[in-house]
Parts: sequence; C-alpha cells; structure tokens
Amino acid sequence: MSQELAVALSGCLADVTVMYHRTHGHHWNVVGTDFPQYHLKFEEIYTDVYESIDPLAENIRKLGVFVPFRLKDLSAMASTPDDAVSGYHHETLVADLVSVNAEVLRSLNVAFQIASSENQQGIANFLADRIDSHQKWAWQLNASQQG
Repeated sequence: MSQELAVALSGCLADVTVMYHRTHGHHWNVVGTDFPQYHLKFEEIYTDVYESIDPLAENIRKLGVFVPFRLKDLSAMASTPDDAVSGYHHETLVADLVSVNAEVLRSLNVAFQIASSENQQGIANFLADRIDSHQKWAWQLNASQQG
C-alpha cells in the first residue's frame, strides 16, 4: 500500500468533485446569447467528470485506504477554493472552469507521477486517461475564449 499515492488520489478526488459541482452549477445558471451551446458543453463536461469519481474512489480503496466522502472534507482537501463566480455569463463561467480544470490537471499529473514511480500501472493508466480527458476540456474551454 502506498500512503503517498492514496493521498494524491484523494486530492484528485477532491478536485474532481469540486469541478463536477461547479460545472453542473454552471450548466444550470449559464446565460448569454450562446446559452444553448454552453448549456450543452457544460453538461458534456460534468457528465465526463462525474463518471470519473467512482473509479477514482475505487483506486483509493485498491490501496487499502478508506475514501473521504463528506463534502466538507472534500472541499477542504481541494486545490481550488469553492468561491462564488462573479456572474453567470458564459465567458465568466468558462474562465472559471479553465482555472478549475488546470488544478484538476495538476493534481492528476502529481498522482500519475507517483503511480508510475511505484509501478502501479493500472492506476497510472487510469490517470493517464483522465489527464487526456482534462486536456481535451482545457483545449475546448481555452478555444472558446478566443476570438
């Protein structure tokens, strides 16, 4: 069992949980002329992020560690504070998700490095797939800010 890896995965779980909730909230509240586009994009993102929560938790359990699950605890562990956004126009919400997603990518990369160094290939493969998904979200969110 790797306590260091379990802690890193718990940090990922916290960051992903925060991103899921924020993206879902953005989906509910987005306004602006491009509402339909962003309403659907935020749903696509939060669905993908949500589907990663259970596998993250199961990877922690594979290491013999109990998974944090209280929202209060996950929020305290997250890299991104659960701050209010300054408005609900899609540009504001996209900028928020760019920032939150960057923190998720950072924590996933830390956990990936630890998993790789400990030869935990199954966990490393899972994390590599999640990194790829969040890099896609980074690309798409950043591209929507241009122009």
